[in-house]
Amino acid sequence: MKKLVALLVLILTIPACSTLEHNEGKLRHVVSFKFKPDATEQQVAALIEGFEGLQNEIPQILSFEWGQNNSPEGFDRGMTHVFLLTFENERARDEYLPHPAHKAFGDTHGGIIEALVVVDYTINQ
Repeated sequence: MKKLVALLVLILTIPACSTLEHNEGKLRHVVSFKFKPDATEQQVAALIEGFEGLQNEIPQILSFEWGQNNSPEGFDRGMTHVFLLTFENERARDEYLPHPAHKAFGDTHGGIIEALVVVDYTINQ
């Protein structure tokens, strides 16, 4: 039984390590939104769809994911939605920021955002 557990741990660890090594040096762009009280579910859904769609228009976005805050700690400062974009490096992120599709996204959906936080970091090991 101990050998089986050790083998399972090894199998589950190998993909995680190779994924981390593959991502080392890439840039993560973390965006959190607090929506205005009068923002509708439809407006929020349209924002999510639009944000996710940017990866089809901006080739610098390597990956995109999002989720809703479910932390029980209470330190979210009203941020309800978190988005994580991955870029090859800072240069790719810097090309994304002024991209016309990114600007259009902000113009279209910015009106429902009360506050936002953006944090970028380069993946280290």
